[in-house]
Amino acid sequence: MRAAVEAHLGSRQVARVVYGAIIGLTLVVAVEDHPPGALVVAGWLVLTGVTVALAEVYSEVIGVETSERHRVTRQQLAHLLTEGWAVTLGVAFPAVFFLLAVVQVLELDTAFALAKWGGLALIGFYGYWAARFAGASVVRALAQAAVVSVLGGIVIVFKALVH
Repeated sequence: MRAAVEAHLGSRQVARVVYGAIIGLTLVVAVEDHPPGALVVAGWLVLTGVTVALAEVYSEVIGVETSERHRVTRQQLAHLLTEGWAVTLGVAFPAVFFLLAVVQVLELDTAFALAKWGGLALIGFYGYWAARFAGASVVRALAQAAVVSVLGGIVIVFKALVH
């Protein structure tokens, strides 16, 4: 398991997961005040993840074909789909909490709280490891994780202030 986590942290997929996590966090915060059912929120998260990933893959295919003047190769497409899958996972990550609410393991309010704070924790986790892998000390890496988490928290605070 540790080797798989280390391999993931050393991959370019990290950027896509973080990108997706920010989108997922924004969606959760946007629907929290007038929430639909837990299954609907989970579905929206998964559908949004797939949609963003497909849009990203499609736009990258267009970019490759116009800039390189050739069709995308199977290898290039496989790489783009892998990155798209990482975006989907990032966006859909909080769906787990809403599925737990569907089966009544969690209350809907708890699912929203865990989705928001879990999203911030995920963003902070990646911020910490990005700093550590770049050679930062533990203290500096913790500071970076805190800063990126606070930036994610701005979404939550902004929503609270305007609603």
